[in-house]
Amino acid sequence: MIDARGKKTILFVAALASFLVPFTGSSITIALPAMAAQFNADAVMLGWITSAYIISAAIFIVPFGRYADIVGRKRIFLYGVILYTLASFACAIAPSVELLILLRFIQGIGGAMLFATSLAIVTQVFETGERGWAIGITIATVYAGLSLGPFLGGLLTDHFGWPSIFLVNVPLGLITIAFTLRGIRHEWADAAGETLDRAGAVIYCIMLFTFINGMLLLPAPSAFAWISAALIAGAVFYRWERKMDHPLIDFSVFSDNRTFVFSNIAAMINYGATFGVGVLLSLYLQYIQGFSAASAGLILVAQPVIQMIFSPIAGRLSDRVEPRVVSTAGMALTALGLSFCIVLSPSTPLWIIVGSLMVMGLGYGLFSSPNTNAIMSSVEKRHLAIASGMNATMRSTGQLLSMAIAMFCFAVFIGSETITPAVYPALMTSVTAAFIIFTALCVVGVAASWVRGTIHSDTE
Repeated sequence: MIDARGKKTILFVAALASFLVPFTGSSITIALPAMAAQFNADAVMLGWITSAYIISAAIFIVPFGRYADIVGRKRIFLYGVILYTLASFACAIAPSVELLILLRFIQGIGGAMLFATSLAIVTQVFETGERGWAIGITIATVYAGLSLGPFLGGLLTDHFGWPSIFLVNVPLGLITIAFTLRGIRHEWADAAGETLDRAGAVIYCIMLFTFINGMLLLPAPSAFAWISAALIAGAVFYRWERKMDHPLIDFSVFSDNRTFVFSNIAAMINYGATFGVGVLLSLYLQYIQGFSAASAGLILVAQPVIQMIFSPIAGRLSDRVEPRVVSTAGMALTALGLSFCIVLSPSTPLWIIVGSLMVMGLGYGLFSSPNTNAIMSSVEKRHLAIASGMNATMRSTGQLLSMAIAMFCFAVFIGSETITPAVYPALMTSVTAAFIIFTALCVVGVAASWVRGTIHSDTE
């Protein structure tokens, strides 16, 4: 049994790791124009700098979640922080955009190890009645990273160059490593003695990689070949897992668990509708509106600050009120905020942009913690790792869907042209088209969020 002090230490370490990853991601978003200038990269290549990380995170989350059940979640968490820190340093000294993209992929492997373990540890340590609050605190630190990322990233980019964004991760990573080694004495290996389904893991990785690559290559004809290969791999994976004694994914988690299934679908849709907002608005504010990186970052802070404030409140509320009520209201507000961005133009007043971001922030703050609480509370403790892994996979898949939509719009309206004043009208059209798709997607998410089941009557 872990005492109150031990719980606080675990929550602090999980929160610190939860801050690290989104801080990097949101900082990079604001630095994309600077990277484009240094590497002479087009809009699609800039999208790959963001997408490479998400691809590897999505692919490896579930395998590492299962492996952590066998060898220990603390161990995999620690290795993840170490790899993430080393990769961050390497990104800072990358001499080309191609190598930077490769290093971002490696960084994503470290992120997958963190995603697969941190939330599972928090959920196992905190019981019903306090779990929603603990998850809310963890997610609030995610939003703190998102909040500080654009602002500090803009300042760092303007004064020290974009590599400084990655260098900041080094001391943060070292602090996380130190607290993990000294402050967490317990280990969690609920599947100790079992074996990792290596063949299943390989098939799973192939399935996700081909599907993700296909999405990101749209509208090229080759995209459909990649997606077809993913469907074939998916069928093979399902048949393989059904006959394994210790499968990579225990499909019984999905059986007759409507809350788990639809909460994950809602999470994927929500991330799919919102993740690309930062990239689109970063380019819009700096290219179309003419703001500096620091100023654009300060504007983008409006969304995650609201998320950070309301996430713990919503998490605590979901311990008392059915999560689907709070989450669905949040999804509807998110759709409303996205719809405001459809009418953006080169002369849109700043207060409309900030107001839209605040509405989206409120919506997402109300959605995320209760939705995560619903996912993690709808399964037995022996399935916490797979639940955490699937939740993180849905998040990464949603993020990739969002980037695929943005990159699809760039490919259709801009092509491979470097962003110059001559293509600003095409960039504006891309932004508008993407926000139309995001809004429609979020409306579908409202329905997916509402039809889930209940959790407060479930037996823990």
